[in-house]
Amino acid sequence: MNASERLIVALDVPAPDDARTLISKIGAHAGVWKIGLELLFSGGADLARELADAGQNVFVDAKLLDIPHTVERATANIAAMGATFLTVHGHDIKTMQAAMRGREGSDLKLLAVTVLTSLDAADLEQQGSRMSPADLVLHRAKLRKEAGFDGVIASGQEAAQIRQATGRDFLIVTPGIRPAGTDVGDQARVMTPTRAIAAGADYLVVGRPITQADDPAAAAAAIANEIDAALAA
Repeated sequence: MNASERLIVALDVPAPDDARTLISKIGAHAGVWKIGLELLFSGGADLARELADAGQNVFVDAKLLDIPHTVERATANIAAMGATFLTVHGHDIKTMQAAMRGREGSDLKLLAVTVLTSLDAADLEQQGSRMSPADLVLHRAKLRKEAGFDGVIASGQEAAQIRQATGRDFLIVTPGIRPAGTDVGDQARVMTPTRAIAAGADYLVVGRPITQADDPAAAAAAIANEIDAALAA
């Protein structure tokens, strides 16, 4: 993959037309378009099909977590859209096995959400976990590889440990990316593009630093250039 193909733009916008405008502006500076919950519930499913039919890589960030039958059928429907990636909460084996049954016969890649990048140790303690974010992410990543998932969603702060534990053929997709000097927003565990790639991330998910920039194409190009330099180093 070249640098632009590793850049996933989070289309966290209210409506499909807003997303289409961003896509037309950013163009080839990004390789994957992420459609999350906000957009999914305002016509994003149809947009996902439209983009996939046009040969674009689509990341449906549904973060599935439900009883196995529901997860299996939802995964099958998303696979039928032609999506490239789908997120599933990686909390238990039953959920993951259901997602794998649902994607059978398709090229859909399944990514397990480990610990959201907006959460820190205090948040996990509220949930009843006494593990640190890094330890919990690593624990879940190992289980997800054993279960047959294609990769995980994880902060760049845990990417190096995951890469060491899982090897090269396991995808690490890293959100919470913030170029140096930009606002971290509601993220708790952030990292620059350079550091995330150096730590072992395969794909970087970037939203507001691109989508809210005065020139989204220039912002995306700058991050792609930073990815390219990090890969060369």
